[in-house]
Amino acid sequence: MAGKGKRMRPHTLTVPKPLIKLAGKPVVQRIAESINMVCGEPLEEVGFVIHPDFGVEVEEKLMDIAKNLGAKGKIFYQEEPLGTAHAVYCAEAMLEGKTLIAFADTLFRASFKMDIKEDGIIWVKEVEDPSAFGVVKTNEKGYISEFIEKPSEPVSRLAIIGIYYFKDAALLKQEIKFLLDNNIKEKGEFQLTNALENLKNKGVLFKPATIDEWLDCGNKDITLQTHARVIQLALENNEKLRGNFKQKNSVIIEPCFLADGVVIENSIIGPHVSVEKNAVLKNTVISNSIVGEHALIENGIINWSMIGEHAVLKEKEKSYSLGAYSVCE
Repeated sequence: MAGKGKRMRPHTLTVPKPLIKLAGKPVVQRIAESINMVCGEPLEEVGFVIHPDFGVEVEEKLMDIAKNLGAKGKIFYQEEPLGTAHAVYCAEAMLEGKTLIAFADTLFRASFKMDIKEDGIIWVKEVEDPSAFGVVKTNEKGYISEFIEKPSEPVSRLAIIGIYYFKDAALLKQEIKFLLDNNIKEKGEFQLTNALENLKNKGVLFKPATIDEWLDCGNKDITLQTHARVIQLALENNEKLRGNFKQKNSVIIEPCFLADGVVIENSIIGPHVSVEKNAVLKNTVISNSIVGEHALIENGIINWSMIGEHAVLKEKEKSYSLGAYSVCE
């Protein structure tokens, strides 16, 4: 999760993309919790590969996420975006024994339990256009026969979603080291799929596991689509969506997340709205939006918007992507 999140700017200028909150929880926390639910054993360690510029406050938040899962947190740094294999190798100290690897911009919903006796498991989802993804082909026994990175021809629609299980991650570490030592790149980067292909050719058996739902957080509009689904699922799963907030002469249309300290006056909120701590909404109609901590919205008619923390928005009517500490009047 060391990327700069350029497609999510201005929201990633002050907060790394995996810490953007959806219905009160950072994206990376939701990913970790979902993985924890399908594991065959409790998580013992959670390593986070980040950029050094993220800072101490971000690192402390990540340690808390690991702690809440009953695991020990560890921080690793990737200074340059040199590809997926390189990112994984930054945490090479953890690449031993049973290991899960996840890229932190993809939320998912799965109903299976992992069979941790398998050599490896690659989580996949069938997609319409596979050209933007790494994909897999399978043989008659249901194991993966080939890995293809962003195919120009539709050889398979089973896209790799970015979550992998290895019974012995030391084998993966060895293959990635070989790529790095020999400067073996594809499309200018060290690709994890190349390491997986080498492992397969050496007899490691990979099984695909098809997830039920794949939710991306690549840019503002896609993130809002994902947010709408996440908050709906949170309501269905009886997740806590209400803090200690104040409401006066207002209507709330479910599903909505309202954090501690939120103040709502003379407003209509929802559906699919998250309002983070201490935000204030007055004389406002808002739907399908995320409002950051300490934001102020007055006299607005807002839809399909992301409003950053401490931002101020007054007397406006349209869709916004307003960064932290911005003012729009």
